[in-house]
Amino acid sequence: MNKIKMVDLENQYATIKSEVDEAIQTVLRSTAFIQGPEVQEFAQELATYTGVKFVIPCANGTDALQIAMMALEYKPGDEILLPVHTYVATAEVIALLGLTPVFIDVDWNTFNIDVTQLEKKISSRTVAIVPVHLYGQCANMEIILQLAKKYNLHVIEDAAQSLSAEYIFSSGERKKSGTIGTIGTTSFFPSKNLGCFGDGGALFTNDEILAERIQMIANHGQKEKYHHEVIGVNSRLDTLQAAVLKVKLKYLDDYSQRRMDVASAYDSAFGELENVEIPARSVFSTHVFNQYTLKLKSDNRDDFKKYLAQHDIPTMIYYPVPLHLQKAFRRNNTTNGSFPVTEKLSKVVISLPIHTELSNEQIEFICHRVKLYFKNDGR
Repeated sequence: MNKIKMVDLENQYATIKSEVDEAIQTVLRSTAFIQGPEVQEFAQELATYTGVKFVIPCANGTDALQIAMMALEYKPGDEILLPVHTYVATAEVIALLGLTPVFIDVDWNTFNIDVTQLEKKISSRTVAIVPVHLYGQCANMEIILQLAKKYNLHVIEDAAQSLSAEYIFSSGERKKSGTIGTIGTTSFFPSKNLGCFGDGGALFTNDEILAERIQMIANHGQKEKYHHEVIGVNSRLDTLQAAVLKVKLKYLDDYSQRRMDVASAYDSAFGELENVEIPARSVFSTHVFNQYTLKLKSDNRDDFKKYLAQHDIPTMIYYPVPLHLQKAFRRNNTTNGSFPVTEKLSKVVISLPIHTELSNEQIEFICHRVKLYFKNDGR
């Protein structure tokens, strides 16, 4: 059996090597390394795939969030609601722009923002809600959109982990994650469901005026070279990365389905274990499993992680220190106990390998070892 990896980009590349190599060689021959034709071609193909009107590529997912907030012209002191159980980038850009992050606890089952707590955190200074579609499934967007409309707020979707997931409205209408709110953002970090060979990101919107402003901000605030209408940034998707993404976009549905197949195998193996809680599926979202994250019901995570490592099974613990307990964000009298669900999750979650190249043999081995551990109470 080959070595199990948390993410196996080497073998994923091997399966599409000829296509990727040719795409890269085309860029090298053209020498159009910045804003080459592949960038806009990829943007159009991704727009067609997601069903959104405008896709604006940028340098990475963090930039995408920052550009979105710059495009919406928020002012220092404006408040933005976001989940406290997420990667730091979501809160980081808010603070960088002089805005105020207002943390919301998350739902125990889905890891996503707890919509029942949103309304009481909305103030006269609130300008936006940033739902993070964590681990591969959408937050409860229907409720979020209703609150946004009621209080005249923007919705900025952080879809870095959920590209290709679909939100299902109560009417039966379906929309791809990132295309539902005012602006959507995503990342093409190599380990994502659609990952490039470096850094990359994009923004989504159906608003033509907003799309034009986003494009301008991402390009030094200019529409015409040397004519700078607003303060912007330098955030471009390299042509080489766009060429790689053009190839991989053709396989995105296959990649997502493979992740779902692995998750189903894990669910079947672990669903009856007393000391493990498998990931919940929302009734209003498909789940594309950027991560497969278990919740342990006993205080043995370190032993469990060590046991799996001894059998060459890698694991990850995502967000072990909640944002409100990070030194950079310790403010507003937030202390231990302020967000009990997130604080509990940070102590019990652990993620198993899930990617497109896991073999059935590897999946069976992981399942066997996990079940054996809990059957023997860790011995």
